[in-house]
Amino acid sequence: MENLNQTELTTTIMEYISLYGLKVLAALAIFFIGKWVARRVVNITKKLMEKAKVDATLISFAGNVMYGLALAFVVIAALSQLGVETTSLAAVIAAAGLAIGLALQGSLSNLAAGVMIILFRPFKIGDYIEAAGTAGTVEDISIFTTKFKTPDNREIIIPNNNITSDNIVNVSAKLTRRIDMVVGVGYGDDLSKVKKVLAKILEDEPRILPEPAPQIAVSELADSSVNLVVRPWVNSSEYWPTRFDLTEKIKTTFDKEGISIPFPQRDLHIVENVPVAIETDKPKKKAA
Repeated sequence: MENLNQTELTTTIMEYISLYGLKVLAALAIFFIGKWVARRVVNITKKLMEKAKVDATLISFAGNVMYGLALAFVVIAALSQLGVETTSLAAVIAAAGLAIGLALQGSLSNLAAGVMIILFRPFKIGDYIEAAGTAGTVEDISIFTTKFKTPDNREIIIPNNNITSDNIVNVSAKLTRRIDMVVGVGYGDDLSKVKKVLAKILEDEPRILPEPAPQIAVSELADSSVNLVVRPWVNSSEYWPTRFDLTEKIKTTFDKEGISIPFPQRDLHIVENVPVAIETDKPKKKAA
């Protein structure tokens, strides 16, 4: 009797092995071969993106996404080979993906904005830009955020969607930059002398570029001053030091040359001993 039971057990095991063994081997083969193919495809794609000089952050992110999707496809194929019903599994995964997408809507918008920044390169690391209501030097660009360092050495992290949803001013995009200054002088000053003095100041400044030539012109006859625009060109890296030095030089030189720089003022005249009529309410007489 025992020999019969052992024979039935062995037969049953052999039947299961013959029935499911090949499926298990096929599923394992699909999983490992599919995983190897997915990794190879991702590596080849990364190399092609590197040759196309795509940003390293985007290459890494795209590679991870591609590998994750490919691995999910391989797992589903392996489970299908085992006879597992994958239709409901795919529906559950799709529903979970939709729920996660809705929950992470803000993060996904930042992700899309980060991809746009990396692809179209409106700025790069090291550029000084104005965006999202702040200004600073770009220190890091990631998929979700961009890191700034302000001139006073503060670190600001801004979501990428806030950057791409508004204007971006890239101060470092061009090698040269124009300094726009407005200088006011008195109506009694000699304009030809003022222009010569300003031209001499610009000529003595070595950081000012000869081309394009600096511009000095009368721009406005204001309420209390004649305003002139002074527009020299400098290298972008020397913009602020040159501007500060020119402002100081113009003030000290005007003082030496006797050129006035008007400022708003008000004259107050006080009149004394002037009789003031004061009206008072008097009771009205009744008509007779």
